[in-house]
Amino acid sequence: MSVIIVIWGFFLITLMAIGGFFMFRKFLKRLPKDDGKSIMDWEEYYMEKTRHMWKDEEKQLLEELVSPVPELFRDVARHKIASKIGEISLKKELDSITQSTLIEGYIIATPKRDHKFLIKKLHQKQIDITPYEHLFEASIDNYAVDWKEKYK
Repeated sequence: MSVIIVIWGFFLITLMAIGGFFMFRKFLKRLPKDDGKSIMDWEEYYMEKTRHMWKDEEKQLLEELVSPVPELFRDVARHKIASKIGEISLKKELDSITQSTLIEGYIIATPKRDHKFLIKKLHQKQIDITPYEHLFEASIDNYAVDWKEKYK
């Protein structure tokens, strides 16, 4: 009986540690940076500024691209990717979000391990990936620091 209690105790501690890790990551995203806004504040800003720029075709393509993400995390992934797409659209001063901007933003917002699915999906939709190869070569770590400079 005591073995079961010890195993149950380790199980609960493990679950609390995992939950604490994700809560701490969310807390770090909410901390203000040098400009006074947090990462999540900027994501909300770009989402609100570009909400009217999305067409149905681009929304549908984004849904297809985030489909392999587990449903529990899909909303968070969609929000993060859409905000990066919005940021790029605002930097380019576009009137609406284009397929090209969507693909660029998706590549920049996702880690390198997710690019295989994107390439496969783009080939299925018969979209040429050669304009984006320079983005595929860099990893998310390279984008994290000064991605705007490298993007130009």
